[in-house]
Amino acid sequence: MFASVSVGCHEPTGAQPNSVDSTRSAPPTPSTMTAVLAPDAAPPTTPAAMPSAVAAPDVVPLAAPAATSAAVLAPDAGSNSIDPGPTVVTPGAQPQLFDEHGKPLAQTDQRPTLTSPGFQKRIDAVAGAILSGEVEPALSAFFPLVAYQQVKDIAKPERDYKLRLLANFKRDLLEYHRALGAAAAESKFAGITVAEKDAKWMAPGSEGNKVGYFRVLRSRLRFTLPTGRSREFELTSLISWRGEWYVVHLHGFK
Repeated sequence: MFASVSVGCHEPTGAQPNSVDSTRSAPPTPSTMTAVLAPDAAPPTTPAAMPSAVAAPDVVPLAAPAATSAAVLAPDAGSNSIDPGPTVVTPGAQPQLFDEHGKPLAQTDQRPTLTSPGFQKRIDAVAGAILSGEVEPALSAFFPLVAYQQVKDIAKPERDYKLRLLANFKRDLLEYHRALGAAAAESKFAGITVAEKDAKWMAPGSEGNKVGYFRVLRSRLRFTLPTGRSREFELTSLISWRGEWYVVHLHGFK
């Protein structure tokens, strides 16, 4: 039930929210690993930082999202898939954005991981907003303004951030909520599928950006309906800031 993801130029998706069958073809790339949460195992360490767009190793050490859960690797031909599991907020899970003097911290070349407690918390917030129709709790998952001000090579990035990017994110959350209809109240978040090995380092100037970042396209948010059937929605683009994934486009680039 893993989505096929390709990294490339930004292309808008259709006007209707994406809903696909649970069986998808795998990307024609080297073998990947599927992350499966299992109880009562000690969490391994996270991978070292990667300064450029290289393929992720065949075996990816994964850390648990909660003190009672750890990640166990199981071979699979598709993309990495994380089931949500118990949600426990780890102190300091959110990355630091400012130094002790209030100055914005600069970008790093650390490659993000799906098993970051902060990322898991943010994706849970996005899924919760889709289920409830309340968008405000999901704003913590969106690419930070202080990062966008450093990344985007345009005049008045704050205006573009608020009137375009953030407005579109709120619109798309509500669009997905409406797509679930009456089933939203009893549906459950089943996890996110990300082609993590296809994450690409976007060098300065490649997307009107002043600094680089990792980007991965066409992830899938999975939900289980009250009937037991699955429903998926596209998460168009995740980009990194200081070693953490953030949502920047939820449903298309417009």
